[in-house]
Amino acid sequence: MGDLAERRLQTVRDHMRLECENDWDAVIATFAHPRYEMYGSGAVFDGEEAVRRYFAASRTPFPDQGNEIIAIAHDGDTVLVEFWLTGTHLGPLRLPTGTVEPTGRSFRVRMAASFEFAPGSDRIVCERPYFDQGAVARALGLA
Repeated sequence: MGDLAERRLQTVRDHMRLECENDWDAVIATFAHPRYEMYGSGAVFDGEEAVRRYFAASRTPFPDQGNEIIAIAHDGDTVLVEFWLTGTHLGPLRLPTGTVEPTGRSFRVRMAASFEFAPGSDRIVCERPYFDQGAVARALGLA
């Protein structure tokens, strides 16, 4: 594996660790251009301001949200990651049916994400998490 591939893999590992640490400035620094495309909900957060709003909204119900990498691979300009998403429901959670007050319950759901890089770069241009939108609600006993 080449130096660029190793740097990209490390960028993704750092990015995911920094998300767990809630170090949003450092997470933003892993991007050439901050962008999340959420497969499952269809939401797109493009640009630093939108991505920071996503961080705030996703951590309100789950301030301890974390991830545990299961597998990671590099192919072309993409890094693919399979991981466990974890968290505890400690804040209000907005669902299509309304807002659910904190239950204190924890979840652990399997997910995958792709991280796209510009050719020749070790900075992310887009993260695409792939998930079942109802998985967390089911894991919390809310669906």
